[in-house]
Amino acid sequence: MNPKRSASAALNSRPTSLRSFFTAFAAVMSLVVLAVEGRAQGKAKPTYQYESGDIRVSIPTADEPRVKTFGAGSLKRAAKYLEDGAVSWVREKSCVNCHTTGTYLAERSAWTKQFGQPSAEVHADFVGSVPKQVAQLKETDGGGHRHYPDTFYSVWRSLGLAEWDKHRSAQTTEPTDRSLRDLFEHQSANGSFVSHGEVEIPHITTDFELTLQAARAITAAPGWLAGLNDEALLARVAKLKGWLRTAPPKNDFDRVLKLQLAHYLPELVSQSERDAALTLLSSLQHADGGWSTRDFSPVDDWHFEMSPAVLNLIKNLPDAAKPESDAYMTAFATVLLRQSKVPVADVRIQRSLAWLRREQRESGRWWMHSLYRGNYHYITYMATAQALKAFDLCGELSVVSTD
Repeated sequence: MNPKRSASAALNSRPTSLRSFFTAFAAVMSLVVLAVEGRAQGKAKPTYQYESGDIRVSIPTADEPRVKTFGAGSLKRAAKYLEDGAVSWVREKSCVNCHTTGTYLAERSAWTKQFGQPSAEVHADFVGSVPKQVAQLKETDGGGHRHYPDTFYSVWRSLGLAEWDKHRSAQTTEPTDRSLRDLFEHQSANGSFVSHGEVEIPHITTDFELTLQAARAITAAPGWLAGLNDEALLARVAKLKGWLRTAPPKNDFDRVLKLQLAHYLPELVSQSERDAALTLLSSLQHADGGWSTRDFSPVDDWHFEMSPAVLNLIKNLPDAAKPESDAYMTAFATVLLRQSKVPVADVRIQRSLAWLRREQRESGRWWMHSLYRGNYHYITYMATAQALKAFDLCGELSVVSTD
């Protein structure tokens, strides 16, 4: 006997009203399944990029109008955007990340004179996330790559706390010291900090990029390196330096990051490496004065594990064949030039500053399409922070006053 046919016959033998009930029930369940599948395939677009209480920051879009007048007012709006995003994040998410709170705490305290005190609430959130006791961690294996869990959290937390101390207290506080010691519990045996997890360009990419952020953290913490006398930690610092000195670059992004390494730890980068990196960076400037992040790596080489979703997003952007200038890389390239002591009057910097001035949006942000998910466009936040840093290093935040 065919069990399917028998069940069908039994159903058809029931009264008409009962058959109608089962038919209607099946139809309703089909709609439910379709709705669930639809949500799984693509979530509804978010209403706000950041939202908490009275804070409501709209999703960045390419069609937001550009500023009519660039200057003190528009720069203050940029700073408010950074403030609102970071405060909203700690209130609603309460986690350290690289795209919002990590970026905020790494950069914002340097602009206290221009924009007022940075958020103590964000700083307290970082302090509260430092482990009470520094403990040895167990290395894990994921996809054939050995790494320590939550490495990038530890790096960005330590960097934010170190930069806060540098500009706020001028001495390394106990939570920052504890965070830096915890940081080295995440260091791999070869001296690097392994960037494991789904790539989020530009801050979760290569091991070199993440290890460079760790180097920035230990050099930013006031007096921390100079006063270090723990032999085990000194050995780990030596390993970090050795790896950064000799690690082969994965892509052109790593190659130009040598300029930033030379800024933080100049003894690790030879003059010929600096010259080559500067030549490479200059060669990739666009005719409009900007740079494109995507010019610095083939799409598959940003990370050792690229998800299909990220690959498809980047490969299907409208300008995928010939990427247009973007705000993050234009600002970051300007930062690299200034950290390499290129004069502000240099034509490369003047062209990049002109690009940034005309591309700021009315909200104060610098728009950029996400290279990760394409929904919240958090790279707009990172680009805005880098733009303010570029203008600061070029002496152009002096027009801003807290009065």
